Amino acid sequence: MASTSNRLPLSRRSSSLSSSSLSSLSSSLRGERRGVGRRVAMTTTRAAKGDVILEVSGLKAKVSDTGEEILKGVDLIIRQGETHAIMGKNGSGKSTLTKVLVGHPAYEVTAGTAKYKGEDLFEMEPEERARAGLFLSFQSPVEVPGVSNTDFLRMMCNERRKHRGEEEMDPLEFYGYLSPKLDKLNMDPSFMTRNVNEGFSGGEKKRNEILQLAVLESEMSILDEIDSGLDVDALRDVSEAVNGLKSDEKGLLLITHYQRLLDLIHPDVVHIMKKGKIVKTGDKSLASTIDEGGFAALG
Repeated sequence: MASTSNRLPLSRRSSSLSSSSLSSLSSSLRGERRGVGRRVAMTTTRAAKGDVILEVSGLKAKVSDTGEEILKGVDLIIRQGETHAIMGKNGSGKSTLTKVLVGHPAYEVTAGTAKYKGEDLFEMEPEERARAGLFLSFQSPVEVPGVSNTDFLRMMCNERRKHRGEEEMDPLEFYGYLSPKLDKLNMDPSFMTRNVNEGFSGGEKKRNEILQLAVLESEMSILDEIDSGLDVDALRDVSEAVNGLKSDEKGLLLITHYQRLLDLIHPDVVHIMKKGKIVKTGDKSLASTIDEGGFAALG
């Protein structure tokens, strides 16, 4: 779903929850530098686009409860207008990276930095990251019983508007704002009267995640295995929706195991993650190599 966090001082904190949506809801309801070589390797694979929107340098993190180190020095730069994809075997650290960036409480940052739009990400609470435009779509979106989609989306949207110094939208204004987004995503308006993800199919949950992204107009979106559990038609619909939300001002990070997603949402850069680090960076041909020969084909 849209945002998610601690045993360190606030400057290293990975704080609480799930994704921009849940952070906004809870708050409403209760009142490369690691080395020039690495950087050059990343930038030489394509022409640079806009300003840097997300910069991760030497990031290390461990499981809070067990102390097991998962991230072992991640370096990543994403610019406005760019789509990046991270691939890797299970347990390589892909999903952990996304959760650390949005502030999941199960992980603790032990070293490194992360800057979002030039600001220290780890100085921000999870809900602050969400309000600032950092969005995470979950692999398995959770249900929120008793809260309609419309109310949920309007609360999230108004949290973002308040952060930008804009007036909140009343229900009528919000409906006018929401309707064209439903049309763009080919979603029936009756979808909005249902409780958040309650009784939704896998495809409906993923589309609802993308609707949240469209409503929030987030500047940096992280989609964690948005393709998991989708049939061919649902994957095509979700991919078309994501492509329709791309812009020169926004960044997009995809986490996936499969080339099929990257055939529909074309990445500018593909990263390979292994044992908690990004070990290879290139273009979409990396995904083709993996699809043909597995990760062993990369050497």
